[in-house]
Amino acid sequence: MAGLSAQGKHQPTGFDLPEVDITNADATFQAIYEAEPDVIVHCAAYTDVDGCARDPDKAVEVNGYGTRNVAQAAQAVGALIVYVSTNEVFDGKATRPYLETDEPHPINPYGHSKWLGEKFIQEITPHFAIVRTSWLFAHKRRNFIHVIRERAEQGKPLRVVTDEIACPTYTNDLADALIRLIETGETGIFHLVNEGYASRYDFARRILEFAGMPDYPIEPILSSQYKR
Repeated sequence: MAGLSAQGKHQPTGFDLPEVDITNADATFQAIYEAEPDVIVHCAAYTDVDGCARDPDKAVEVNGYGTRNVAQAAQAVGALIVYVSTNEVFDGKATRPYLETDEPHPINPYGHSKWLGEKFIQEITPHFAIVRTSWLFAHKRRNFIHVIRERAEQGKPLRVVTDEIACPTYTNDLADALIRLIETGETGIFHLVNEGYASRYDFARRILEFAGMPDYPIEPILSSQYKR
């Protein structure tokens, strides 16, 4: 969460597990009520796509109803809620970049649960900014970059899909963009990603180039051949 002081400076206050579980409506409201935020940047989510497929009820509980709890608390205290959503709310069948006006059509439990969170926010409060992004990567949190490097460094085979295409996005850049968006005072739905696009295969190839392993073999495959 982030508050804005009278001097115009951000005064961030963060909440995470185990202190606050967004699936607990009372705890969520209490934490937000005590913080008195002007803006709530809602990043809490169950982001394990495979885990969501194995346990779709948990995905809905956290990403759907947990987000509903945050939205209700935001509305109660009069705060803007900035919800970090995902490209997974779309089915990936478009042959052009998705626009904010495109109709979501999630095809997996993770995407469905995040779309449900979007719906709750739009139904509960008019003071929202839904921010869809894609393929986030960071220095510390384990992500696609770490997995590709680890497997290559361990000499393990790599099979990466060529027909999944999106915009790899650096978390530091996204954080800066969120701050700039908040400062504009604009509300609605926004797509925020880094410039350019790549397939999973292209991304993996580039990761290994930067890691000094440009010739490490990667087998290009289709998503239908990849067993999750």
